[in-house]
Parts: sequence; structure tokens; C-alpha cells
Amino acid sequence: MSIALPIVDHPKAARDFVQNVERSHWHDDSLWFVRSKRDKMAQSIPEWEYLREQASAIKTHTIANLPDYLQQFEANATRLGAVVHWARDADEHNEIVLSILRQNDMLRIIKSKSMLTEECHLNDFLIENGIEVIDTDLGERIVQLRGETPSHIVLPAIHIKKEEVGETFHQHLGTRKGESDPQVLTEAARGHLRGKFLQGEVGITGVNFAIAETGGLVVCTNEGNADLGVSLPKIHIACMGIEKLLPRFQDLAVFTRLLARSATGQPITSYTSHFHGPKDDGSQLHIVLVDNGRTKIRDSKTFRDSLHCIRCGACMNTCPVYRRGGGHSYQATVPGPIGSVLGPAKDAKKHKSLPFACSLCGSCTDVCPVKIPLHHQLLAWRKELVGRRLVAWNKRVSMKAASLLFRSPRIFATAGYFGRVALKYLPKPVTHNPLNGWSIDRDLPSPPKQSFRAWYSENRTPPPAPSRHESSHHQETQS
Repeated sequence: MSIALPIVDHPKAARDFVQNVERSHWHDDSLWFVRSKRDKMAQSIPEWEYLREQASAIKTHTIANLPDYLQQFEANATRLGAVVHWARDADEHNEIVLSILRQNDMLRIIKSKSMLTEECHLNDFLIENGIEVIDTDLGERIVQLRGETPSHIVLPAIHIKKEEVGETFHQHLGTRKGESDPQVLTEAARGHLRGKFLQGEVGITGVNFAIAETGGLVVCTNEGNADLGVSLPKIHIACMGIEKLLPRFQDLAVFTRLLARSATGQPITSYTSHFHGPKDDGSQLHIVLVDNGRTKIRDSKTFRDSLHCIRCGACMNTCPVYRRGGGHSYQATVPGPIGSVLGPAKDAKKHKSLPFACSLCGSCTDVCPVKIPLHHQLLAWRKELVGRRLVAWNKRVSMKAASLLFRSPRIFATAGYFGRVALKYLPKPVTHNPLNGWSIDRDLPSPPKQSFRAWYSENRTPPPAPSRHESSHHQETQS
């Protein structure tokens, strides 16, 4: 049964994170460091923009022809010995996975990173049914031990400091109290997970790419946990959103050059693993193809391009709202700009605040490796939500007032005058106080001495047109 969550209020959910100024700044700096690495990698490849264009074109073609490519993929994967399952939604996906486990009398799962299983709340479902589920990605394991959800799709524990990881490991793994050395903590996690790998009966992975032409799967990791997690057990269950398809094997090269560079600033992930059918005669490969609202998005001309997403997280690393407010403030499996598009597509009422968690700076669109026009889609969602009357009355009223202000030069000039006077003479405690949440970690600008209109009038006024007498005299002089 799907987990019903309350309506998301992003500003309220982000408040605690933003008010912790030290953590907010540290989180901001950490993600901007990753964004900077991405920029260096992009600048090192002369054909970077060409690759983005190619990736976007391939995805556009694939989504347009998705039914045909899905059938081709199923036929080729089945030919290789895999068993392909189809799930309409999260509930059906979870029941399919549970049925595979029960048919094989398996109780212990080792799982690598999979945002689809997070989306379907698979872990909670299996645990409720008596199945042990161990996340083997280090970041995922940290948040699992803490009883949290990932705050980032590539860096799931980016919101947690090393001292907090040390405390978590002290409680659950028995490390020394106060230990915060990353090397020591990593070794402790490795020792803990090694036993879990050896005990695991079924390996579950996500899927980064699937190739219709071959029926093969591609899984990208930096820790090798997916490889070990499906090499030891006899059963591999791959959970995959239907949008992860690529038509041809040669198309994959475009995306592997873009993915890691966009995600973490690496030339390529440490492990890019290909799976073509079960690993041997006694093994099983189950592929669960999941819709869960993707067909609905595909039917929308406005938001269809959001299905291009390859889950690199670049839009989150650059987004000023995400960097300062944290991933948990979105209360969605996929946070950040792309999550603010996908969330309302799945449940507009629940996620109606997310498209407004955006400054419309356009940086997300600039860095997206598959050229999703994210800030345009977020603006389109705002219009859509207003049309459905899902936006609060005070926001609708304020937007109507802003429209009136910007349409009237006289009112705009008057408002600007009073704004400059207020900035100059109002004492700071009037604007920056506990009653004004907006002012947390924000400063107002110094007031200009004059308006732009006044400056332009003094410095850029065109010279007056010559009089008729001056014009005639000029013509006589030339002749």
C-alpha cells in the first residue's frame, strides 16, 4: 500500500536547515565545490555542447517511440534469459519484488543505490514483510542507519557531517565514541558491509541505462557495491523506470561521457557495469519495468522533456535554493529543480509549493547534460498551479499587485522612490527580526542615490533634433 504523506510546505520544511547558518553555508559550499568540478570537466571537452545536443536528441527520439523500444528491449532481454516484469505503479512494483523473494524462499537483500526503489518505498515494504534489506552504498547505508531518507540522488548523505557519521557508527557499529576520521569510519563501514554481502541471498540494483537493441543493462557506481552485490547471490533484481531506455548500444557512449562529469566532476564512474542476462545457468535476472506516472508525463507536451533526466544531480549542485535549504525540505524522492518538476506531475496538490522553491536563475538549465529546460518548466508549473487554484490566496493577490505595479510606469516609479527612502531611513531591526523569516541570512542592498530613470535622463538623453533653419544651413554648407 502506498505511503500517504501530507502536503509539502517547502518554506516551512526548509526553515530549520536555513536557520542553522553554519550548516547551511557548509552544505552550500560543499555542493558548489562539486559544481565547480563539473565546470572544469565540461570545459576540458571541446565537444561538450555537441554531446548535450546529441543526448537531448536521443532522449527526445526515445521518449517519442517509447512503446516500440520497450517491446524491443523486452524481447531481447528475454532472449538473453532475463525475466521481464511490468509494473503500473509503486504498489505493483513492490508486490512483484516480494513475489520473486517468496517464490525463491529468500529473506536477505543486499541493495545498491536505486532512486526508483526509494520512489516506491521498497525498503519499508519489504521490512514490513519480514525481509532484511541492507543498503550497500556508503551514503545510503549511513542514512539507513540514521532512519533518514537520502537528501541528494548522487550524494545521499551530503547533509551529514563526519562527526555525526561518527556518532551514528558508534551507536550501530561499535566504533570509538567521538571518532570522526573519514578513513577510520570508511574502514568500519567496509568491515560491517563485508559480512552483509556474504550473507545476502538476493541482489537488488537500480538501472542507469537499458539498451533496447541488446536487451542489456548498465549500472554505474563509484564503490563497486553493485557489482559485488549481484556477483555473490544467485538472484539479481534490477528495478528500472521505463524512461531509462536508449535505442542503440552506440548511444550509450554519449551518456557515459556526460553522466559522471555532470554528477561528480569525474571523467567516468569507477565502475560502469554491463549485464546481459543471468550470470550463469543457475542464476536468475529479473528486470522490473516501472511506469508509476511516467506515461502521464510523456503525454504532456510541456513537461515531457523531464523524462530525459539521467539522475546526475547537477541541477541540485548548482541550485541556490537547494544548496541553502537542503534536500529534505522538498520531502520528495528526487529533490531540487528536477524534483520540483516531477513532484507536481505526480501529485500537484501535494507538491504545489515546490515550483516556487526557485529563483528562476536558469542555472539548472545551463548545467543539465540532457538540456531539460528546467526553469522554463518550473515557470510553466506555476502557471498551471494558479490555473488549478492550488496556489494560496495571499500569493495570488500579491502576484496581481506585482502585475499592476510592473504594468504602470507611474506606479512603478512611485514605488521605487518610497523603496529607496525606506532603505535609507528604516532601522535594520524593523526589517531584520524574528518575525520576518525572509531576512534570515539575507541583507537588503544599500539604496542608490537616484533611480535608473533619473540617471538615464541625465546621462543618456539623445540630443534634440536640428531645427529647420539648422538643417537648411547644413545642406547649403555641404553643397
